Amino acid sequence: MDKNAILRQLPKMDAILEEGCLEILGRSTRTTAAKTVLEAIRSDILSDLLVVAPTYDEILAQILETGQAQSRGLQRVINATGIVLHTNLGRAPLPENAPRHIAETSLGYSTLEFDTETGGRGSRMAGLEAQLVNLTGAEAAIAVNNNAAAVLLALSALCAGGEVVVSRGELVEIGGSFRVPEVIAQGGAVLREVGATNSTRLSDYENAINTHTTALLKVHTSNYRVEGFTKEVDLAQLRDLAQKHNLPLIYDLGGGALIDLSHHEPTVQALISGGVDVLCFSGDKLLGGPQAGIILGRSDLVAKMHKHPLYRALRMDKLTIAALSATLEHYEDLEQAKEKIPVLAMLTTPLDKLKEKAEQLREKMLNVRNCKAEIVETMSQAGGGSLPGENFPSYAISLSPDKISVEDLAEKLRGLYLPIIGRIHKGRLLLDVRTIDPTDFSSIAWDLQEILAD
Repeated sequence: MDKNAILRQLPKMDAILEEGCLEILGRSTRTTAAKTVLEAIRSDILSDLLVVAPTYDEILAQILETGQAQSRGLQRVINATGIVLHTNLGRAPLPENAPRHIAETSLGYSTLEFDTETGGRGSRMAGLEAQLVNLTGAEAAIAVNNNAAAVLLALSALCAGGEVVVSRGELVEIGGSFRVPEVIAQGGAVLREVGATNSTRLSDYENAINTHTTALLKVHTSNYRVEGFTKEVDLAQLRDLAQKHNLPLIYDLGGGALIDLSHHEPTVQALISGGVDVLCFSGDKLLGGPQAGIILGRSDLVAKMHKHPLYRALRMDKLTIAALSATLEHYEDLEQAKEKIPVLAMLTTPLDKLKEKAEQLREKMLNVRNCKAEIVETMSQAGGGSLPGENFPSYAISLSPDKISVEDLAEKLRGLYLPIIGRIHKGRLLLDVRTIDPTDFSSIAWDLQEILAD
């Protein structure tokens, strides 16, 4: 049939926009989705990919699906990549009690800044501070909306107008092009680099200290590791040097684990007991909570940060406070924390349990046709700039489709109402079970069955 004749069979835009089944989308979304679908169909007809026009009902279904995808914005996905703290997928999934606590304190009013004993104004940090102090042994605590903000607040309140001494090997880029030197500059301080990229000695720090020095800063290289000929100053030596010159020792930890997960990753408690004056770390990495920047340290220094004007711009809202508080509750029992906090559960799952999960998922896929699905050994990662260089043995379902390419299968899985995000490795699509909740196994199998059906 002539291409123009096929094009004339396509419905008019005005008729589509009046269809009752599309009213749930709203006029603007409906219009955008209809244009997107019709333009794609026209392009396929003109390029001979379509030789018959889709039916009216098929076009409406495509528009509805496209419109729903466009209007959802932030949505849940199934993370089958094996990367536990996948930054693009939202990093740490929250423990179950966190959404409940958010609902309880947000559907009505709460004691955000109200003291029930006095009837007067209270501090939004009071409850969180008590939890953090009890769990870590720090003198005081405060929290803001992310770790970059935590470091910025510490530098602004304690170091503005002075020099901050830091090793060249620790001038890291955090991600999204945020770099430690830029954060120091924004904090109103002057960066004083010491040592070399791979080697910094105690004498380097000592020789850099002068009357303008306001702090020593140590940055944990949580998103990369330098190996080979390297040297860094022991924390105890750095602490003693800071105390000798009456300077605060600020430590940007980045990840922030309360449970020992790796000999390369110091725990928060160890650093506090080791004499760090100000410790900054993330809430949504190894802690396993919401995005937050947590600051622990000496009460006099934390008090300065609390009073600083920048704190109000960086402080957390009530939803984040509720989620972080709920997450911290689990750390009162460390064994419970490993079970209840998803990040910890995923990172500490024994290999034999992961194999059992893979077998359960493979069992659900028995009705999937036109695709070779087999259990394979693979490697997972912590991700999110945490535990660099450490891979965790895991198991995955390897998918090799018969009639479409691996890339097409990955695209179709991403386009689902509940997207499934895997990773392609050596010509196969891998679904790593470490990061998949078993409650999603049936959904994954059903979607694959639908996509790969004849």
